[in-house]
Amino acid sequence: MSNPIRAVRGMNDVLPIDSPLWCHFETIVETWLDLYGYRQMRTPILEHTALFKRAIGEVTDIVEKEMYTFTDELNGESLTLRPEGTASAVRAAIEHNLLFDGGKRLWYVGPMFRHERPQKGRYRQFHQVGVEALGYAGPDLDIEHLLMTARLWKMLGLGEVIHLEINSLGGSESRARHREKLIAYFQLHEATLDEDAKRRLHSNPLRILDSKNPAMQSLVEAAPKLMDELDETALQHFEAVKHGLDAAGIAYRVNPRLVRGLDYYNYTVFEWVTDRLGSQGTVCAGGRYDGLIAQLGGKSAPACGFAMGVERLLVMMQEAGLAPEEPGPDAYVVNVGEGAGRFARIAAEALRDAGLEVITHGGGGSFKSQMKKADASGARYAIVIGDDEAASNEVAVKPLRGEGEQTRVRLERAVEIMKGV
Repeated sequence: MSNPIRAVRGMNDVLPIDSPLWCHFETIVETWLDLYGYRQMRTPILEHTALFKRAIGEVTDIVEKEMYTFTDELNGESLTLRPEGTASAVRAAIEHNLLFDGGKRLWYVGPMFRHERPQKGRYRQFHQVGVEALGYAGPDLDIEHLLMTARLWKMLGLGEVIHLEINSLGGSESRARHREKLIAYFQLHEATLDEDAKRRLHSNPLRILDSKNPAMQSLVEAAPKLMDELDETALQHFEAVKHGLDAAGIAYRVNPRLVRGLDYYNYTVFEWVTDRLGSQGTVCAGGRYDGLIAQLGGKSAPACGFAMGVERLLVMMQEAGLAPEEPGPDAYVVNVGEGAGRFARIAAEALRDAGLEVITHGGGGSFKSQMKKADASGARYAIVIGDDEAASNEVAVKPLRGEGEQTRVRLERAVEIMKGV
């Protein structure tokens, strides 16, 4: 006997016992997005590698360490399993000229792929819900995204355990001034930098501020603050975002070290964080990326967006006891005998035509063994059919939950009984 093949590490199956929670979450998300007028888009899982290198930045953890990249043997192209959704959404918007008649509010859901160490709520194949508002300038869409995410946490029952952190990265000139000061500061302390920081010192010094190395925290804490370099336009934008949050009663913390792990962000950036998932506490993050559309070859247009990790939110819902109970079917059709089997299939289809959820027993067995499976299925009723019932075009309706006697009736009456008519 050969050894069984197992799933790739960090790429998990969603089993039937788990799928009701996924469906429950997705139903809430679709309702939530409808409230704000966002329309769904779907992009390929595979993209040209150049898309992510150009959008995310070559000197980032994602591009340097985490992407699943391979060469297509048929044509020699370098392809990558998408590690995030914004670059694909923007590529699609450019390719199909979606902004020809103005801004678009878009959303997507699906698997993303990053080669990192699997841990609680963080996997190599993981799922994200992403929201992108393309073609909208000013702070009003930044505020909308923060208001709508706050609403979602309440809809999911997680409003008390997820908290908001915000920052501003300013414009290109502000970041250029800050970059020079960062390089000068870290050069003075180069002996204490770890290898990642040394490698990024001249290519992407802002990413050093996001270091998780405990030995570098005091050094990072004392580094020059980007907030001190913001010009008047960036400050006004950030103040407008804060005023919008204050007016809506949404609590937040300004975190000057919040820089995000992708190069395309500018102005507002944010993270929704929790202490319920250990060290990986970010469940949703995003911000403004006004330069990305032009960077990927489109006509310059402002944009902002965010994405959330589905698995992380589901873990929190499970641990908070918010997972829904899976309802059983309306009926389980028990049948013994050749004629009964034929009639059982006809009866089950008629019940489904009436809008009832029905499981038809398969695989044979006695009435007793089938009734045990009917009860275990969680069905409200057993529909019992033997050859006598089949010959009379009747069924026996037996309640499995609560009181009631087994009754032999015509199929039409069985429907009425199960619907409470």
